[in-house]
Amino acid sequence: MRILQINSFCGVASTGRIAKDIHTLLQAQGHESLVAFGRKPSKYCQDGFKFAGDLSFLLHVAYTFATDRQSFASVLATRRLIQKIADYQPDLVHLHIAHGYYVNIKILFDYLKKINIPVVWTQHDCWAFTGHCGYFDYAHCDRWKTECHHCPEKYRYPISLLLDNSRRNYRDKKNLFTGLANLVLVSPSYWLKGLIEDSYLKSYPVRVIPNGVNLAVFKPHDNDFRQRYHCQDRYVILAVATAWGKRKGLPSLLELTQLLTADEILVMVGLDPHQKKQIPKGVIGITRTHDVRELADIYAAADVFINPTLEDNFPTTNLEALASGTPVVTYRTGGSIESIDAATGLIAEQGNVQDLLAKIRQIKANGKATYTRACREKAESAYNSQDNFHKYIDLYRDLLGEALGPRDAVSTARPSSR
Repeated sequence: MRILQINSFCGVASTGRIAKDIHTLLQAQGHESLVAFGRKPSKYCQDGFKFAGDLSFLLHVAYTFATDRQSFASVLATRRLIQKIADYQPDLVHLHIAHGYYVNIKILFDYLKKINIPVVWTQHDCWAFTGHCGYFDYAHCDRWKTECHHCPEKYRYPISLLLDNSRRNYRDKKNLFTGLANLVLVSPSYWLKGLIEDSYLKSYPVRVIPNGVNLAVFKPHDNDFRQRYHCQDRYVILAVATAWGKRKGLPSLLELTQLLTADEILVMVGLDPHQKKQIPKGVIGITRTHDVRELADIYAAADVFINPTLEDNFPTTNLEALASGTPVVTYRTGGSIESIDAATGLIAEQGNVQDLLAKIRQIKANGKATYTRACREKAESAYNSQDNFHKYIDLYRDLLGEALGPRDAVSTARPSSR
């Protein structure tokens, strides 16, 4: 097989690591693979294809701020991507994030319809079927079910400072994203699968393939994190996010800090430099890290992992904690609860900091050791990245087997002329 993946990042952030890990697995099995990505930073992607530059990114951001037309800029960058697809001649295209100020979806999807090869599109959020936002739970909005307009999320990512083009975006995206002859959608959670089946994408088949983690990296192990941060005798409560804001539960964490006892300490990973300066005294603040081994040390050292997210799909952070043997407390939000059971953590009512604290204290009373084995076993049985990424490769084989003939011919078959 010859597979081309498209994503905003490669090797960093959750979607970038997923794309890179699938790429690595494909190559290990003797297939041809290429990750095309539009934004830096990247990691372990020396053989990837970066098709968008810094100026393209900045212009796309400015265009979106002024027009609310996220993913309708980056014309030249997307033409470079199209040329690469034409030169590479993939058997199948696997698309991840289609937003993020790096690609023009009209150019891309018009071309995908033209070449008519199988497409797998992993839905990492809800953006594909809304007129603006990636999530709508926080705004309690259901206009996406009929037609977006007067978007209550206009000033949240992807921020528009001037126009509200949510109705136009909705119509354009519906037109672009429907009508592909051979498209399969993938959702990491059953929660998102249900939303997709209520959207204008409902005519496409949806497979559920949970995110996975590298169990060789994220695992219970001794390290010197507690010594380095002088919290050897404290109960370490860990929270991790790519970026902290209201949607990820930053207000809940700030409120929680006021309720902790002297023997408890909150560690927040993923803060930007400004946030790090503003966090309350006594909180250990760590800026975003792309070093997964450093992150694995922190997960393993923590006594409990908390995820106060208010909008989410299927957080990889929960899985990383489980693999590290650390129990999870999460708000009852989206697909965040799907990876948790009574043996591996607890679920708090969304936005209820007192309930969040009560669940943390319940884990504390039981002791981390009560949960560690079950957490690890859950990760090994359900969230091993190798196992779950094999499911993607099986999906590729199924699609190409239908399109190109017997499975044993798939690895050498090529698409017909474009």
